[in-house]
Amino acid sequence: MEIRYEKLNHGNFGGHSLDDFIRHQTITECWRNVDGELKLVPNDFTEDWTVEKCREVAAGISCRLEKDLLSAFGAFCGNRLVGFVTVEHEIFGNSAKYVNLEQFQVSQDFRGKGTGRKLFALACSEAKNLGAQKLYISAHSSKESQAAYKALDCIPAVEVNEKMAAEEPFDIQMEFALEQEKIYEN
Repeated sequence: MEIRYEKLNHGNFGGHSLDDFIRHQTITECWRNVDGELKLVPNDFTEDWTVEKCREVAAGISCRLEKDLLSAFGAFCGNRLVGFVTVEHEIFGNSAKYVNLEQFQVSQDFRGKGTGRKLFALACSEAKNLGAQKLYISAHSSKESQAAYKALDCIPAVEVNEKMAAEEPFDIQMEFALEQEKIYEN
């Protein structure tokens, strides 16, 4: 099964593009700040997007694409979108020029096959084109999500975006220095 990667636009992405997307993750442990130190703690729950949630996410991406507030890339198997990544255009930061990796999702049935790594490379390339030095990630704190970001060489953010951290207080604030991106071009 061949995966093709495309920049998303109104010709290949719309309000129903995520209808067949499987955003399912069973979580048993999350990283939490315990007495000033990150520790894995038991936290059992399941994240499972409904079709309505998929359409809400798709509508948000479509609207922001139309307003040129972000760039997005998709991984397609046939006509099915099986992964996507979005990079916001706004540059922020004092110590470095950051752009936000706003969404980074791979359908459950396509994880572990390199799809995410390729999407991450496309996000890095786009961030460089926007003039950024670093990709900023407000990352889910689950053990699995953190392992995926660490496998991509993401590290704790040197400069925390306080607004993003406040919006998702359990997320782990991370970054990726874009000069490393050559690792993921293959």
